[in-house]
Amino acid sequence: MKNIWAIFKKEIKTYFTSPIAYVVITVFLVLIGFFFYSLIWWFNSQSLQMAQNQYYYQQLNINQMVYSPLFQNMSIILLLMIPLLTMRLFSEEKKINTDELLYTCPISINQIILGKYFASLFVLLAMLLLTGILSIFTFAYGNPELAPILNGYLGLFLMGAAFIAVGIFFSSLTENQIVAAVLTFGTLLLFWILNWASYSAGGIWKGVLNYLSFIQHFDDMTRGILDTTDLVYYLSFIFLGLFLTHSVIQSRRWR
Repeated sequence: MKNIWAIFKKEIKTYFTSPIAYVVITVFLVLIGFFFYSLIWWFNSQSLQMAQNQYYYQQLNINQMVYSPLFQNMSIILLLMIPLLTMRLFSEEKKINTDELLYTCPISINQIILGKYFASLFVLLAMLLLTGILSIFTFAYGNPELAPILNGYLGLFLMGAAFIAVGIFFSSLTENQIVAAVLTFGTLLLFWILNWASYSAGGIWKGVLNYLSFIQHFDDMTRGILDTTDLVYYLSFIFLGLFLTHSVIQSRRWR
């Protein structure tokens, strides 16, 4: 645990002594703020239009009309931002030739990977917690349900954690950070659009493509549905990404 903490602190220091974390977090928050403002403005306009009809007015639901689309937008932005966070984790070590020193020091491969992974998770968690400030306004002036919001944030965190695991894997494959980021983004986008491909598929393939798609599992969580199938999917994806990273580094360590 001590070695993981040492790697974690080193990576956090690297994130926040360079522009990477600041730029990613700032862009993320600005975009989320814009989408949140737009959705709140639209919800208010719908409320004013339906205020004269009590039946339709009672059907208004801030969770469905504001938070569900907001979470969808946040997931898309994470799809773009996460590769920028993970591209340097191992690629930079290889480029500046510090990877051999890292791999030969008395620290296990698992500790190295987990230290870097937890550092990226910390940045992701900070990004999500900062967006939670926006919810202060909805609870102050509205009456949203807390459980679906927390469930949506859990879905975002698990999806982001899976994205990071994929990013770390591709960062371990190449010393070029841009290549690592592009490969990460391309892979994440592929698993994102598998849900679209399922519409034209039939039989068993429809179910397989739906299960493999990121968005299929995330949609349920934004609607307040917490299913163990979705949790198992994301945790399995995280394990697979970290396991592949371990395999790549292990093969390089013993060359």
